[in-house]
Amino acid sequence: MSELIVQGERYSCRGILLDKDGTLLNFIQLWGPWARSILDMMEQHLALSGTGFTVAKDSVLGTIHDREGRVIGYDPSGPLAMGTVDESTGVLAWQLYAAGVPWNEAVRLVRDFNKTAMTDIRRQRAAKVFPGLQTLLEQSRRAGVKLAVVTSDSTEAAQEHLEWMGLTSYFDEVIGHDRVTYGKPDPEMAEKACALLGLSPSDVVVIGDSNGDMQMGKRAGVRLAIGFAPEPERSAHLLDADMVIRAYEELEVRETWTK
Repeated sequence: MSELIVQGERYSCRGILLDKDGTLLNFIQLWGPWARSILDMMEQHLALSGTGFTVAKDSVLGTIHDREGRVIGYDPSGPLAMGTVDESTGVLAWQLYAAGVPWNEAVRLVRDFNKTAMTDIRRQRAAKVFPGLQTLLEQSRRAGVKLAVVTSDSTEAAQEHLEWMGLTSYFDEVIGHDRVTYGKPDPEMAEKACALLGLSPSDVVVIGDSNGDMQMGKRAGVRLAIGFAPEPERSAHLLDADMVIRAYEELEVRETWTK
């Protein structure tokens, strides 16, 4: 058996489920350029039709922009942070449909815009690991704690991002939205990860940056739901977290020995 030490408290732990965006990697560095690109393409297409977004541009996906239009922040409870690929496609396609574009054409256009935006993402590979995370993963591996990624992104994209960051070997399972019927905050993703790891949820800890992660974990019956909020102002939305950390240095995994 192993234990997770959090802020001086010790918890038995045989597995850890980690969200990806905003938990393993810096969310805005990866998805900020994507959001700006796809919103700009949407805006340009709508302008050709003599119209615009039905709401403010930053309200479409829940983004915060600077004066130059760069995405510098996001709503942690918004579509960009919590939505699946299909959900984000639906949100964007609705804007085109409201402007008179037939639904099937609106969906096709959004998918084309996404392909263009993702080409830039793959070229830049701006997936940056949070400080202290790799140490936690190394401790977990040495202690025999099993690890899984549970993400609203697709499994393929998540595996790609792990490869960019050199983290692939640490994880026993990667569960994207395409491997479950219901995404977060439904418990299915956590339940599936536990089943594949051969663990009971009561022996598992969830770490994530959104309250959807916390609700998923709680509803699955995990040992502990830990909110990750590097920026203090982002901790307020983690209403269902058992505790909130600002840095991975606040966590330590140790192997325990019993006679």
